[in-house]
Amino acid sequence: MHLEYEDFMKILNIGINLSTGRDRNQILSSILESGMEVTNCDASTLYLYENDQLTFKIMKTLSMNISRGVDGEPITDMPPVPMKEENVCAFTAIHREIVNIPDVYDSDRFDFSGPKQYDALTGYHTTSQLVIPLENNENDLIGVLQLINAMDKEGNVIPFDKQYDIIIRSLGSMAAIELTNLTYMEELKAQLYSFVEALTTALDERSPYNASHTRNVAKYSQILAEYITEMHKEGKCDEYFDRDRKEKLLLAALLHDIGKIVVPLEVMDKATRLGNRLEKVDERFKRLEMLYEIDMLRGRITEEEYQEQIADLQAELGFIHKIDTISYLDNEKYEHVLQLFKKKHIKENGEVTKYITDKEKNCLSIRHGTLTVEEREVMKNHVVVTEKILSKVRFNKNFANVPKWAASHHEFLNGTGYPKQLTAEELDLETRILTVADIYDALTAIRPYKNAIPDNKSVSMLENMAKEGKVDGQIVEWLSQALKRRNEEK
Repeated sequence: MHLEYEDFMKILNIGINLSTGRDRNQILSSILESGMEVTNCDASTLYLYENDQLTFKIMKTLSMNISRGVDGEPITDMPPVPMKEENVCAFTAIHREIVNIPDVYDSDRFDFSGPKQYDALTGYHTTSQLVIPLENNENDLIGVLQLINAMDKEGNVIPFDKQYDIIIRSLGSMAAIELTNLTYMEELKAQLYSFVEALTTALDERSPYNASHTRNVAKYSQILAEYITEMHKEGKCDEYFDRDRKEKLLLAALLHDIGKIVVPLEVMDKATRLGNRLEKVDERFKRLEMLYEIDMLRGRITEEEYQEQIADLQAELGFIHKIDTISYLDNEKYEHVLQLFKKKHIKENGEVTKYITDKEKNCLSIRHGTLTVEEREVMKNHVVVTEKILSKVRFNKNFANVPKWAASHHEFLNGTGYPKQLTAEELDLETRILTVADIYDALTAIRPYKNAIPDNKSVSMLENMAKEGKVDGQIVEWLSQALKRRNEEK
């Protein structure tokens, strides 16, 4: 038997397909199907060498319409083959030899009781076998390919031609090398993800309020990516997320707040307007009481004036404690803070003790939240630090956009975000998803300065932000629909 031109082209194409495979199951299936195609055989089994034994990975029998393990599903009802020489596959693996058996029923070289028992149970008739070891370029055993029942052009079972030995072994070697390369890539990717997990854990451990935020953003990003892909399958969306694109999105989600690792905890966890300054205010007001008492004892003020001052001090301290914990300051309270800032005690020697300091006035007069303008800038700087940290990490070409997506999650479509005031044309879908996921979790989570906002109200707030041109309204709609679907399925 001689190879025709078409046979050579078939072999070359198989080699190309093997070298371009990016999925382990795809490569494994290609090994088996390529061997069957080249030899024109009816059945095949691919074993992987794992834990010092051969594990059934893929089985195919064309004449019986059997196909198992092709999509990676485990073949659990077939026990692994022990590494004993009486088994032809184990012999091939141990000695790295190709074994060509013209007829298993006319051979006493190996124990073929297994195939014969299978034949008796199924009605199949195993005749010829070609068993090839799969080795990579480092002579590591990857597995064994067992081809069964070669056929001629009329469909008659014949022995495997000897010329196939070297061809199948070469294809098997190519596939084994690709599997090894893929394993290296997977190990590098796993190393990258473990490093990211370590950084994320370090960040989350800093603050109980941030403990689940990073992973929640990743969770909502994944929900969106999967929903968008569903919409694509239904013809309702041009975008979609395959496994590779989703992995990159989730990596960006896990890294999006890594810059917070340098934000002082007194800023990140600031639950009240004054934070740890309230204790100093309390101490100062006690001192002011003593100063007014001294003034009374020295005759600088009357006892009635002293009582008035003490009452005023107690009222003002009560006011400070009250507004210290509220999230919004109306005009009346704001003006009250400004008047409070003007109050002071002056000793005989001219020494001045103000009721509240400049910094305390700035804290108490915050209109929304608990952070001053300066503290907000410190918090906002975390995205700059995120970009700076990630710029030191060498991301390969496939992950090149991850740092950009992570560092841009506070940008808005209308250019009012930070730190670079990017606009819609400069913001990828991945960044837009991260932005919506980040805001949604921030709204629905408990924070030092606020309670959790209900889901429906949070979505409404995002919809308002979309109307203002800040976030992508389509993504907000998708998130709302995806969350609603998940709740209905529970």
